[in-house]
Amino acid sequence: FTEEKLGQAEKTELDAHLENLLSKAECTKLWTEKIMKQTEVLLQPNPNARIEEFVYEKLDRKAPSRLNNPELLGQYMIDAGNEFGPGTAYGNALIKCGETQKRIGTADRELIQTSAINFLTPLRNFIEGDYKTISKERKLLQNKRLDLDAAKTRLKKAKVAEARAASEQEVRITQSEFDRQAEITRLLLEGISSTHAHHLRCLNDFVEAQMTYYAQCYQYMLDLQKQLGSFPSTFLSNNNQSSSAPVQNVSAPSVLASASASLPSVSNSIVTSGFSELKSLSGSRKARVLYDYDAANSSELSLLADEVITVYSIPGMDSDWLMGERGNQKGKVPITYLELLN
Repeated sequence: FTEEKLGQAEKTELDAHLENLLSKAECTKLWTEKIMKQTEVLLQPNPNARIEEFVYEKLDRKAPSRLNNPELLGQYMIDAGNEFGPGTAYGNALIKCGETQKRIGTADRELIQTSAINFLTPLRNFIEGDYKTISKERKLLQNKRLDLDAAKTRLKKAKVAEARAASEQEVRITQSEFDRQAEITRLLLEGISSTHAHHLRCLNDFVEAQMTYYAQCYQYMLDLQKQLGSFPSTFLSNNNQSSSAPVQNVSAPSVLASASASLPSVSNSIVTSGFSELKSLSGSRKARVLYDYDAANSSELSLLADEVITVYSIPGMDSDWLMGERGNQKGKVPITYLELLN
C-alpha cells in the first residue's frame, strides 16, 4: 500500500462497473445521512431535545413525556381564558384558540411518530446496517487486492525457478480470492438499486404523513375561524392602515376604543359606509354577527358569533350603534360587530 502511494508499485484496477457501483453506494450513503439529519431537525427543531432523545435511545430507555410548543401555547391560552372568564368574549376566544393549539400539538406528535417509523428508521437501518456490511466487504476487497499486487511484485522479482513457481502459485491463489471477493462486493452493491426503491416507498409514506398533518391543521384552523367569526371584507388588516384613520380619531371614541381590543383598526368612513343607507331609511335589514358580544347594560343586546338578527336605526341614535332584534328580544348593538346581508 505504501509503495502504491509512493508510485513505486503497480495497482490492479477494479473494473468500471464495480467502480460505478462503489461510487453510487458512497453517494447514497452521503445523501441519506444528510436527508435523515435534516428531517430530524424539521421534526424536532430543538437541538437539546434531539440530543436528549438520542441519549435515551442509546440507553434503551423511554424519553420523559413533555408538552410540545403548540400544546404549551394552548395550555397558556386556556389558563388565561379561564382567568379572564369563559363568559367574556376574549376569554372564550382564548379558550377556543387554546383547544385548537392543543389539537395541533397532538397532530404534531402523530407526524413525528409516523415519520420516525416509516421514514427515519429505514434510512437509519441502511446507514447502520446495509452500508456497514458494504464497507466491511469493500475493505476486505481492498486487502485482497493488495495481497494480489504484492504476489505479482514478488513474481516479478523472483529469479530462481523454484521461487518463480511458488510465486506463480501464490498469484493464482490471491487472484482467485480477489475475484471471489469482488463478486461478493458486486452483489452487495447491486442491492443499492433495491435500497433506492425501498427509500422511495418510505418517502411516499413521509409525504403522506405530512399531507395528513397539514390537512388536519388546516381543518382545525378552519373550524376555529368559524367559531370566532371571520372578518368582513370591509375590514383592513393592521399592516394596511396607511390609508385609513386610526380608531381613536372617529366619533364616540369610548365605544370604539372598547371594540378595538378585539377588532382591527378601521377608518370611520369604512365602518359606517355599509350602514349609511340603512340609517337614512326607516326600514330594517338582516345582519350577521361577526363576534360574540356581551351586553354592558340592559339597554344592549348580547350577541353570538354567526347568528343572524334584524337591525334598524331610530332617530337620535349614536352613529356607531343600531337597534337589534332577535325574536322578542331587543337592544342596542355595535355596528362594528355586524355584517349586513343582501
